[in-house]
Amino acid sequence: MSRNLADPPPAQPAPDEALAAPLPAPASPGAAAAPPPGAPGAAHAAAPGAVRAATPGAVRAAAPAEAPAAAPGAAPRPGPWGRSIVLVGMPGAGKSAIGRRLAARLGLPFLDADTEIENAAGMTVAEIFARYGEAHFRDGERRVISRIAAGPPAVLATGGGAYVDPRTRRALREAGAVTLWLRAPIPVLKRRIAGRSNRPLFIGRDPEEVLRGLMAARYPFYAEADLALDCGEDTPEVTTIRAERALAGWQRPARLPVALSANPYEIVVGSGLLPRAGGLMAAHLPSRRVAIVSDANVAALHLPRLRAGLEEGGFDIRAEVTVPPGEGSKSMAVLERVLERILAAGADRGTAVIALGGGVVGDLAGFAAAVAMRGMPFVQIPTTLLAQVDSSVGGKTGVNLGAGKNLAGAFHQPRIVLADTDTLNTLPARELRAGWGEVAKHGLLQGPLWEWCEACGPAAMAGDPEALRHAVLESCRLKAGVVVEDEFETAPEGGRALLNLGHTFAHALEAECGYDGTLLHGEAVAVGLGLAASLSVRLGHLAQEWPGRVMEHLAAVGLPARLGDLPRGFTAEALMGRMRKDKKARGGAMRFVLLRNAGEAFTTADVPPEAVEALLRDEGAV
Repeated sequence: MSRNLADPPPAQPAPDEALAAPLPAPASPGAAAAPPPGAPGAAHAAAPGAVRAATPGAVRAAAPAEAPAAAPGAAPRPGPWGRSIVLVGMPGAGKSAIGRRLAARLGLPFLDADTEIENAAGMTVAEIFARYGEAHFRDGERRVISRIAAGPPAVLATGGGAYVDPRTRRALREAGAVTLWLRAPIPVLKRRIAGRSNRPLFIGRDPEEVLRGLMAARYPFYAEADLALDCGEDTPEVTTIRAERALAGWQRPARLPVALSANPYEIVVGSGLLPRAGGLMAAHLPSRRVAIVSDANVAALHLPRLRAGLEEGGFDIRAEVTVPPGEGSKSMAVLERVLERILAAGADRGTAVIALGGGVVGDLAGFAAAVAMRGMPFVQIPTTLLAQVDSSVGGKTGVNLGAGKNLAGAFHQPRIVLADTDTLNTLPARELRAGWGEVAKHGLLQGPLWEWCEACGPAAMAGDPEALRHAVLESCRLKAGVVVEDEFETAPEGGRALLNLGHTFAHALEAECGYDGTLLHGEAVAVGLGLAASLSVRLGHLAQEWPGRVMEHLAAVGLPARLGDLPRGFTAEALMGRMRKDKKARGGAMRFVLLRNAGEAFTTADVPPEAVEALLRDEGAV
């Protein structure tokens, strides 16, 4: 049963039917209500990029200027929004007041979920609560919000409990709506709701006590919103300007599925993920108990933001374990210390281990999660380019032994990967370049991505955020596809083993350097790519120009491209010995990934050892 919102309510409503019925179409953008007297005009364009998504307090950083008033009778500025903006938060946060003003500024219609429910049901929210109970109201609320979100773009103010329903959150995500959480402290909320008799949850109860209880119950779910804005004592006009700026600078994180049959998970790539970690992780974990493993450098830079994001999402951080930075921490001795710390903190099999750091921390923490109590949930939050594009995806975990790299380990897939590209801003230039070694590898494996690397690699290494985001996203897309086809690297040919392009050489070089920081993994991979291309040419698989093309690109982004570019010398005999012990070797026979073209890689053991040794000597090994 549906009716026009201008019609009088029916005398005897049938709430189930009314709430399930389609709502009338919202008013056209040109008919959006003008802002109240004194509100900023609709013609003002906010400066994009002034804030960062969902960082507590960050949206307060830029003091907003008052906007010039629109000319009398001017139509609202058409917004660039192809989706609805949904305001969530506690009672008294200002969702309706700010929503009306925001809609006018963006040229969108404004809708209030409670008003839509009342119009559809023909009774007030308080009457629905009194007659049918809260559960009935919440179910109708969910259906109304889902229909609005699936309709034309609008600004929608929701009731305080609406976003708690997982079905509502899912419907908003599927509709592509942008959710904005308005936060205000208890004294502000208490003052704003004082004297209002239309809030059923507050009738006959102490408002502060109710607010504290609602905060404890709802904040973990509000934390899943796309953006968060601290409004506090600001006027609705000022908060509206800041909300518009937040929306202008926001970009929806990309979500890539890793569609494994037994252990599917998501890779989330975007800016501002650490402060939202609790909300992003919650649906993927069996509990809200976590232990964080990081290294001392990363912890100093990023742990406070992660901690705040987890606590805001209602997580109980049982342990924070820091290890020394560098490859030396990928050892059995450090693994034992990490395990003892996690278990001593009272972790159980439902406690998730979070790896916050680069490839070393991810491999170490993942292996700890794999073996502790025969398996604990695991979350990857990679903070280096190398980890974001490669090691955080696919479930390979492990530590090094004296005989070689990653010789003790396990396949243990994460529950979710959060690649916050903001963390790349703190990387030393050498670490950023090292990560590009893996991006270049993915380019050679994929084909078109290689051409993009040649064109945009220098911009990415100069810190261009869009280039870096694209590199992470496309590398993860390629690797996820390979992992789904061959999770445990058991394909007789090709499969996941193709991701080892350049790595047979690289692992030998790293082992010879003793993992002492002289040679970073990505630098070793870069040299390995040049050697693999040269070996492919010598064996007649690849066109002559390719080794030069590969090395030219690596040099252009500041990576070593030849053995002679490395800070120390190597003997061919030592490198050959290392490669024969590589975990990919079979019966002492070395296995290589070679190229026929960009996008055409293959695995083979049909490589004469003398050809490999001759190549090493020609490239500078003694």
